[in-house]
Amino acid sequence: MSAEALVLDKVTRSFGTLKVLSGLSLQIQRGEFVAIVGPSGCGKTTLLSILSGHDKPNDGRIDRAGQVRMVYQQDGLFPWMTVKENIGLGLRGLKQESEKDKMVADLLNLIRLDGFAGHYPHQLSGGMRQRVELARSLAGDVDILLLDEPFSALDYITRLRMRQELARILAERPRTVVLVTHDIEEAAQLADRVIVLTERPASIRCELKINSPRPRDLTNPEVVKTIHRVLTEMGIEKDESLN
Repeated sequence: MSAEALVLDKVTRSFGTLKVLSGLSLQIQRGEFVAIVGPSGCGKTTLLSILSGHDKPNDGRIDRAGQVRMVYQQDGLFPWMTVKENIGLGLRGLKQESEKDKMVADLLNLIRLDGFAGHYPHQLSGGMRQRVELARSLAGDVDILLLDEPFSALDYITRLRMRQELARILAERPRTVVLVTHDIEEAAQLADRVIVLTERPASIRCELKINSPRPRDLTNPEVVKTIHRVLTEMGIEKDESLN
């Protein structure tokens, strides 16, 4: 079995005369958490769409080893379905209702929403809805999670809590994760590796490895160092080593 969950080889994507991705190559290992950051409009979401298979490159190759699910900026819960029914959508392949009920109960316990199975999305807070979305994405035999700014609509304190929740959930149910985010702090706190993209057409400017185990505090030296390095690479902060 290959060690790579996702492989992009010299991927290029253009929309008419607009070139968005330029010869981008990337390997993501099984069980790795990779965050992708870069300037606004550089092509992060396009890259995620190609990784998911919702879009195809003009040139280059992409390989996926396993089933992929997406989690979007705004939760995709169906408002007319209960929490249990929404999570159950990720288990449509199961024929026995008793088995499905047990798995939904396990996932509700995982996201710490026992007792909310019969609630509807409008009865939940934003953070609770995103936890239900994560549970649905983890349901079944999912190998790869693609997260598109999943916490961007939440307030800052809730985002901090959701990062802790995500780290905890992945510790219990490991997956390969690719996170696209504008939040550099979020990337440094969650990822094993941060990929910094250039301006459009995007290529990889640099890759930053973070060795500290999750969950990480914001004051963790590696988190602080990674945030500064990303800001420096994007031209927002000065490189202190040049002073």
